[in-house]
Amino acid sequence: MIPSDTEPIPPYRRIAAEIRQRITSGALRAGDRVPSTRQLVQEFGVAMATATKVLATLRHEGLVRTVPGIGTVVDAPNTHAPTSRGPRQPEPGLTRHRIVHTAVGIADAEGLAALSMRRTAADLGVTTMALYRHVPGKDELLLLMADAVFGGIPLPEPPPTGWRPQLEAAARMQWAMYRRHPWLAQIMSFTRPLLSPRAMAHGEWVMRVLDGLGLDPVTMIHVHTTLAGYVRGLALNLETEAEAVQDSGITDEQWMDAHGTPAMTIADFPLMASVPPRSLNLDTLFEFGLQRLLDGIGALIKTDGDR
Repeated sequence: MIPSDTEPIPPYRRIAAEIRQRITSGALRAGDRVPSTRQLVQEFGVAMATATKVLATLRHEGLVRTVPGIGTVVDAPNTHAPTSRGPRQPEPGLTRHRIVHTAVGIADAEGLAALSMRRTAADLGVTTMALYRHVPGKDELLLLMADAVFGGIPLPEPPPTGWRPQLEAAARMQWAMYRRHPWLAQIMSFTRPLLSPRAMAHGEWVMRVLDGLGLDPVTMIHVHTTLAGYVRGLALNLETEAEAVQDSGITDEQWMDAHGTPAMTIADFPLMASVPPRSLNLDTLFEFGLQRLLDGIGALIKTDGDR
């Protein structure tokens, strides 16, 4: 069936055409960032899925590419084959490692909403079916991504001396991991945990720290999960923070400096107004909460094991 002239153009195609025009006209040049999915949602009033499809369309046309840590930028001309040639054939060198590495790069640069099997295949320059020969589906891909990330930041061996420095090291490792990969907090779960061997190895490491301190296995797993849950809960804010920085081009500290303290806060909330600038951010919250949590674990160990 041939579409009629009056058939409405899908929103993603209309928006892609507008961004394409900005690129071809020179308004956006090679290396310039194109609007992120969040910016497209705000500018055109569409759903996140539609915004993601816009960038996928431009990427398939060879107009944009993903740069980890930056986002989607205008690609240099002639670096992709024309779309008229059709999908490229699977590359002989395609491996599970390359697939996972590419998927992590997409999620790091654009967030989890931008990740799909089709998008990963497009960035690799292969057919989507080629990916399925290595990875059964997106759920498996997420598991492999998490496993790779956990393996990228190993816990210290030998560990520092004492249970508190060791638990602190584990928590800081997790915080650094979430800082580097903000999307990871979205897929972690403690009721239906990812069966990642490397993530489970981290849990085993923490339980070894607690072993011999008078705690039973049920208490030890609760301590491990409480500590990991605290870090992950705070880390859930990181992807939103990263999107805000990417969209605005300024950090949270710069935003606070630019907006200052509202006059009504000074008048109506004097205690809050008395807090010095830059006294509160995700890192200070992490440090404060971590120390209080370790204090509580210390009290538990003294109560149950007198150690």
